[in-house]
Amino acid sequence: MAVREKGPIAKRTRGRPKTFDRSVALHQAMKLFWERGYIGTSFDDLIAVMGINPSSFYNAFGSKEQLYHEAAEAYAAQSRKWFVAELEAATDTRTAFHRLLQAAAREFTRDDLPAGCMISLACMHVPPALSGVRDMVAAYRCGAQAAMADRIQRGIKEGDVPDSTNVQALAAFYSALSRGMAVLARDGATQDLLLEIADIGMRAWPPAPPPQPKSAKLRRILRRSRLL
Repeated sequence: MAVREKGPIAKRTRGRPKTFDRSVALHQAMKLFWERGYIGTSFDDLIAVMGINPSSFYNAFGSKEQLYHEAAEAYAAQSRKWFVAELEAATDTRTAFHRLLQAAAREFTRDDLPAGCMISLACMHVPPALSGVRDMVAAYRCGAQAAMADRIQRGIKEGDVPDSTNVQALAAFYSALSRGMAVLARDGATQDLLLEIADIGMRAWPPAPPPQPKSAKLRRILRRSRLL
């Protein structure tokens, strides 16, 4: 009987799940949440845009709610760069706020990102089970307004904002103005229109305090240098 010659035995390889770039997947999820909101984004939408399977999703992010927390933090970190840069610029307080609103007008109308702001009106209406998500985005909004109040308080200390200014009310006004600009951007407002709104909004800024009288010592120095 002929013996069949044995060939090389093929080794079975166990299939491995496709790897993915977690940061890229998170960025895609952030944009989808930004565009559709938490409620309007389904699990199937997420895994499709992130390019991962359900198993990889749960292993990497845990749940839709945990992913939203990460996405909101990623958005906040991205926005914080321009927000802080303008608000804390080495200039007078009024100019800092004007530049902040102008930056918001540009950021809210970028061609490469969804219009408006992911945080401004996020999760206003959610069921009680999602109160943690609602509280999280509300905390981001409160944090931005608090930063504005701190900058106004600094302006009072530095003498370019009147002592009589209601710091919290003024900060709330410009916070509300920037959120309104975000809504208009989502509704299709152009960058030029938002910049005009920013200009009009600055008319509400309190008049600069009158210059303080020069001290006697400073007068003597100026007289000696023949500058007065």
